[in-house]
Amino acid sequence: MQGLAGKVAIITGASRGIGHAIATRLYAEGAKLALTYLPGHGETPDVIRRIGATDERAFAFAGDLRRIDFIEELFEETVRRWGALDIVIANAGVNLNKLMADATEEDFDHVFSLNARATFFVFREAARHVRTGGRIIGISSNMTLQGRQGVALYAASKAAVEQFVRILAKEMGARKVTVNAVAPGPTDTSMVSQLSRDTAPSMTPLGRLGRADEIADAVAFLASEQGRWITGQIIGVNGGIV
Repeated sequence: MQGLAGKVAIITGASRGIGHAIATRLYAEGAKLALTYLPGHGETPDVIRRIGATDERAFAFAGDLRRIDFIEELFEETVRRWGALDIVIANAGVNLNKLMADATEEDFDHVFSLNARATFFVFREAARHVRTGGRIIGISSNMTLQGRQGVALYAASKAAVEQFVRILAKEMGARKVTVNAVAPGPTDTSMVSQLSRDTAPSMTPLGRLGRADEIADAVAFLASEQGRWITGQIIGVNGGIV
């Protein structure tokens, strides 16, 4: 399938896990990609190679999304290189499992500076650069609904993402830009805790962890023409976890 042929997409946190799966799927759909990854999570040629891409349709930036100037540079270079921007997927995030009584100021800043603050500024630049009819997609978590002990910082930072989505969808509607988030359940990536690996299968009707490519399927749908009438929504992709 080449349902995104001619489209230009930015995907943050694309070197591994869900971000890597999204990049692989959108590339297979024909999109041109601008990818980010954190230094230490790979090398630029390797990030491109592992999604099966060529330099003609993909490039990657190593950098820290906590730096606003890095985000601005990413968007400017993407538009300079390909002349337009259609899809922005704010995927990069960090997890932390710690009781509130044990959390430090540094823990709070570490989680919120990437999951909430960086996502906000990625969304801001998306609002400034995405052309009419485009797509903006965030990644939330089922923990915003299912919150359990130890996930206060992570769940709250993802709840912020959901509010950004709902409000930006209203702000972008006049330009026919849709804004949504996918909220994965426990997914078989390096971010999932051992506790989730042990308990999640028994909590889902389908009896297993999710796969990164299954999250990518939902993101690809929202990014496609078929997703044109969905906006301001948080889509749970979680195997029916309860």
